[in-house]
Parts: sequence; structure tokens; C-alpha cells
Amino acid sequence: MAGLDTPTLMVLKDGDGQVFGALASEPLRVSDCFYGTGETFLFSFCPELQVHARWPLLSGRGGFGLWLDGDLYHGRSSTCGTFGNPRLTQREDFVLQDIEVWAFH
Repeated sequence: MAGLDTPTLMVLKDGDGQVFGALASEPLRVSDCFYGTGETFLFSFCPELQVHARWPLLSGRGGFGLWLDGDLYHGRSSTCGTFGNPRLTQREDFVLQDIEVWAFH
């Protein structure tokens, strides 16, 4: 995804079969801090589509709504004031089974 400068849609499936993800208004990248705009949101299918978005962006109060390690193997989801979301997965720490990312041009 290096060199892209477009919004991205990321859909994930964890080892428990949960499907969830994010629409990021910016390209996905390695970062030491939160990023995105008020157009960024999280979603889950548990058992039907739930979209978690809140405006204005509240700088991550409460934890990471969604975090992935640099190897895209492990992740974490917790409640987050930014998105007003519940945990997206059954377990706070999870192992990724599948990942798909689409860039919008």
C-alpha cells in the first residue's frame, strides 16, 4: 500500500470467525499514534452489520477501537470513545485469519 494517497476499506476475520473492519479516510500506514479523520469509522458483523462512528473525533479515549501489529498477525479491539464502539471481537486480543484491503481512487 506504499505510495497510495486514498481512503481504504479494510475487512478482517479473526480466528474465532468474527468479521469486522474499518474505513479509513487516509491510507493505512504504520504509526505510533492514532490517525484518521471524522470520516473514519469501524464496523462489525455480529450477527448483522453495525457501524461505529462518532463526530467530532475524540482522540481515542478508552483504548484502541482497532489495532493491528506490524506483521498483520495479531490485533486488539476494545471499547473506544472515538467511535463509541463495543469490542469488535470476542476476545480483546485476537489472531487474524484473513485480511482484505481496498483502496479508493
